[in-house]
Amino acid sequence: MILELYPGGLAWDDVDPARHPFDPESAAREIRALGPARHVTHRPDPSCTDATITDWGWTVAERWTDAMTLALVERFGGWAAGWRYSTGEGGLDGGPVGHWCCPRDSVTTPKETIDRVAASLCEWREWLESLADRFEAYPLDPAALDDQRILWERAVRNLVQQVVDRTGAESGWYGHCHEVLTWFLNRWGFEPEPARQAIGGRFKSWTAPKLVLIDDVAERIALSLPLEGSVAQPAEPAPDHLRSWLALRGTVAWPEPSPQAGDGPVTAERDGAAEDIRHFDAALDPARAAGLLTALDLLRADAARGARLDFDLLRGWQQHILGTPEPPPFRTLPAFAKEGRERYGIAPDTRAHLDKCLAESAADGELPLIARAARAYLDVCFFHPFDDGNARAAFLTLVFVLAREGVTLEGVGLLRRVSFQADNPDDPPTLARYIHIHLNDSRRGVG
Repeated sequence: MILELYPGGLAWDDVDPARHPFDPESAAREIRALGPARHVTHRPDPSCTDATITDWGWTVAERWTDAMTLALVERFGGWAAGWRYSTGEGGLDGGPVGHWCCPRDSVTTPKETIDRVAASLCEWREWLESLADRFEAYPLDPAALDDQRILWERAVRNLVQQVVDRTGAESGWYGHCHEVLTWFLNRWGFEPEPARQAIGGRFKSWTAPKLVLIDDVAERIALSLPLEGSVAQPAEPAPDHLRSWLALRGTVAWPEPSPQAGDGPVTAERDGAAEDIRHFDAALDPARAAGLLTALDLLRADAARGARLDFDLLRGWQQHILGTPEPPPFRTLPAFAKEGRERYGIAPDTRAHLDKCLAESAADGELPLIARAARAYLDVCFFHPFDDGNARAAFLTLVFVLAREGVTLEGVGLLRRVSFQADNPDDPPTLARYIHIHLNDSRRGVG
């Protein structure tokens, strides 16, 4: 599973300033032209209770912040996801950015908020550029590694101290330290595992490591690097990840719902899917949100009449999602996702195969609802039937499978802005557990 819009999964190629041009002088102007900048959420009146403001921060402001992150990533590249990687116990734990704290405290007036976003993005970029300079200060040759281990130790020691200084060694700082060391190893063609093993849980929140510990980590990393001939090789072309998913699909160890979860329809106090669309998607583009809400209404009507889930049903929703004159066709070429890391093949029977898989989402007594909803979601993700909007189509598919059995979720926070890997056996049960969490919360709300 990949948490989208978060910097924790970024590789050095994703953030290397040499690969991603950026002009800090024009950044503020470009940010103000983005959709979320024109729809900054309104902060509650100061007279509201702290609990009200906190709830607003974790729901409305958090979704607006996610929308802004997506807009920044689409405009500037994946590296921009780190703009809110705040120091200490901010929205994201343990980062190097001081201009942003968290949605609750940093989303204020529209002008102040956008100014903070721009300052935070530039601060994050400045940090990446400083790291790139430090990496290049140690132009080490893997072929001469055995003669250069002392220089590698010095480089690692310097980088750890830089991260300590930048983060203040506050809460979770060691996570970013591991990330920086991983980037350094990536830059020079080595696998990241030595960094994880060398740190080994020995760095702690709120505690700057002693020099003797830093030296030990640096020495362990230097000694663990492979000699010439063992350097990581360039990745091979991506396999067909649709085939990978289909091979995995029938072997998933789906979790069972807890006995206390109960069965039967759930009518939540609020429609979590609609609420998320109104706050997240509307911040990106009101037209995008309007199309999704229309598709959501349509799918609920389809669910109420017991419609069969197949590609024809999906394309009827997708017409509204994409705002096209006609329902879009099934793709005719291989598709790519996750910045090209996953490829989904195409064959004459791919559409028919998707229909067969989606038909298995109906109640059959073999799998619980949470598993069937998760599997249908992943089917749409990895068959990738449309040229655009597949993540939104997958989410609505999940909502439909639940709605067809009378279930409305009160919240969907764990089900959006995440992505899953076609060949990871842990991802399908994780998604099912997330659905289960929201289902339990919704059922308790009804009770």
